[in-house]
Amino acid sequence: MSVLLRTAKDSDLVAVGAVHQRSRVAAYAHILAADTLALRTAESFGEWWTERYRWEADTHRLTVAELDGRVVGFTYVGPSETPGAAELYAIHVEPDLVGTGVGRRLMEDALDGLEKVGGSRAVLWVLADNSRARRFYAAGGWIPDGATRVEPVNGEPVEQLRYSRPLIGS
Repeated sequence: MSVLLRTAKDSDLVAVGAVHQRSRVAAYAHILAADTLALRTAESFGEWWTERYRWEADTHRLTVAELDGRVVGFTYVGPSETPGAAELYAIHVEPDLVGTGVGRRLMEDALDGLEKVGGSRAVLWVLADNSRARRFYAAGGWIPDGATRVEPVNGEPVEQLRYSRPLIGS
């Protein structure tokens, strides 16, 4: 399997939204109510990414994984509200490609992007009950740093944990 990682183009944002929706539904099915997950369609995620990236393209980096000409995953990195840190805001992969190495390649690329954002460490937030993602982050050298928050996902409050790791270039 030959996956190409590249900077996203405006024409990718609808596909990014679709991957985000499918990934979220698969990853959160055991955490959130089905009604909650059904509230956001692939189309609405595509619109959301189109608007968000329009405002953040100068300060954030959106990278897509492409396989056979289609977007199958992405990462989004940028400055963080956490002092001295860059943030991994999103990493999503098509559910049928989880475990194939696409996510690991995206993570390695994201770490490079996080170093370019600057700061002494990188942070990310993960749903506390998302054990698969937590194992993935731990395998990549991320550790929970003790910070927690409760944030809504489609209106449903969910506990999140902050993970961090030092940035090599800092």
